[in-house]
Amino acid sequence: MKHKRRNTSTAWEPVSRWYDQLVGEKGQYYHEKIIMPNILRLLELRKGSKILDLGCGQGILSRYLPDWVDYSGIDLSQALIKRAKQYNKRKNCRYFHGDVTQKLDIKDEEYSHATFVLSLQNLEEGRQAIQNLFSYLKPKGKLILVLNHPCFRIPRQSFWQVDDASKMQYRRINRYLSSQKIPIQTNPSQGKESTTYSFHHPLSSYCDWLFKSGFSILKMEEWSSDKKSTGKKAQMENRARTEFPLFLAILAEKQPLQ
Repeated sequence: MKHKRRNTSTAWEPVSRWYDQLVGEKGQYYHEKIIMPNILRLLELRKGSKILDLGCGQGILSRYLPDWVDYSGIDLSQALIKRAKQYNKRKNCRYFHGDVTQKLDIKDEEYSHATFVLSLQNLEEGRQAIQNLFSYLKPKGKLILVLNHPCFRIPRQSFWQVDDASKMQYRRINRYLSSQKIPIQTNPSQGKESTTYSFHHPLSSYCDWLFKSGFSILKMEEWSSDKKSTGKKAQMENRARTEFPLFLAILAEKQPLQ
């Protein structure tokens, strides 16, 4: 499978070194403790399963899969794909540079599973990426979207605050329904080249994209932090963690064309 090179840029290319240092080979705490175990549970992998990981970055998901699972990861950042190949220790893993919103050099209906692991919100054309994916999944193939929770974790629009009178920590949301392109400074000391973007959409948009692309939603799950605070504010902070989930997971299934 070879990808033709396009004159396409990605905001993640300039920050790839920073991102690799931040996330590393197997991800951060939440990858290890929450995201990957839950993805594996939802995937229900069997012998013969083939996974297409879109916006794979350094291919973190591939390090958590059973050896008998066939894995393909695609990302627009050449630097992150290079790191994915350097980290790889398995024979049945392939990593490719490519634009997940455009036609890929992959056989139609080749994969039994597909994933967007914290990558869909980094794509300006998220709906197009889901539409593009449809042809590469087998009928009844499963798709998992893992998102920073679009209701509670909106960059620059959601904040932790404390109501001292009631001794409650709560989540303040300034904007939610409006789609937004939000600049993220990954390392302020590096100036403009360290800016990437997060694309916020309400939950209804993700559901609409899936339905109109030919998917049915099987399940939604909300995953909270399992960390625990200590000290005077521990009860308040621990309660807030359980009430406001970090991640939203959507499990969908490709419906056969009529």
